[in-house]
Amino acid sequence: MHTHTLDKWQHSHDFSLIHDQGERKTTQVLVLTTITMVVEIVAGLAFGSMALLADGWHMGTHSAAFGITLFTYRYARIHERDSRFSFGTGKVSILGGFASAIALAVVALVMVLESIQRMIIPHAILFNQAITVAVLGLAVNIISVLLLQGRHHHHDHNLKAAYLHVMADALTSLLAIVALTAGKAFGWVWMDPVMGVVGAAVIMKWSYGLLKETGAILLDGSIDEKTREEIRSAIESDADNRIADLHVWKVGPTHIAAVISLVTDDPKPPGYYKNLLKGMKVLSHVSVEVNPCRDESDRIPDQPVV
Repeated sequence: MHTHTLDKWQHSHDFSLIHDQGERKTTQVLVLTTITMVVEIVAGLAFGSMALLADGWHMGTHSAAFGITLFTYRYARIHERDSRFSFGTGKVSILGGFASAIALAVVALVMVLESIQRMIIPHAILFNQAITVAVLGLAVNIISVLLLQGRHHHHDHNLKAAYLHVMADALTSLLAIVALTAGKAFGWVWMDPVMGVVGAAVIMKWSYGLLKETGAILLDGSIDEKTREEIRSAIESDADNRIADLHVWKVGPTHIAAVISLVTDDPKPPGYYKNLLKGMKVLSHVSVEVNPCRDESDRIPDQPVV
């Protein structure tokens, strides 16, 4: 019977990125966006302005996306030590970024459809009211961008998604100001739907980039060949070790796990091979399977047999 504790061989599986500052700032942006949404919808109903109503509901879609961001942060924090998650909640923020990217794509699609509809059936535009609302929206969006900007976006996909949502809103407001000003000054009413399509194209590009980035991580396909080669080189440069099977994937925004199956003439404890990888700080969880060569038929030839 074992008389020792297992503490020496156990370690944490919490690979989540708990970004308290990001959560707090997202909350502030959600409040700002929701207040602006309510003001625009109420004003639109009171003054009979479709432009106000449309922008208000547009802000509503982003409020929903910020709600996803906050839910993701809190879910990851509450379940960070839940044993039901094999590698913790490290991918929850990535899943939140993926969901928000889809919402961003839906917003772009709606913008395109609405713009095409307005090209076919032009709507009367209340320029003064619409410009005022667009300026108000841009001011709120600039404040939101300043709140959310930071140097952690490349790690925190959840925060990056929220940031792209406010950038999309800011772009929409800026293009609307340009289009409405041109329409009022020169009678170019067609500028409004055209700018809508331009804005939608830019937003769709942002959405695609975020979907591609987060989707690859969720499907365990985001590890570059350089990282895999570093692992292989560190193991195979020692003795006659050869890696027979290698699996490397992300378990969180900044954490990588690896499962290595190797063959050697001189088997050593797994800890020996893990020590060969200690220079790779990005590896947070490593499992090693050591297989001894039994006879000549098991040997891996130095040169391929033709």
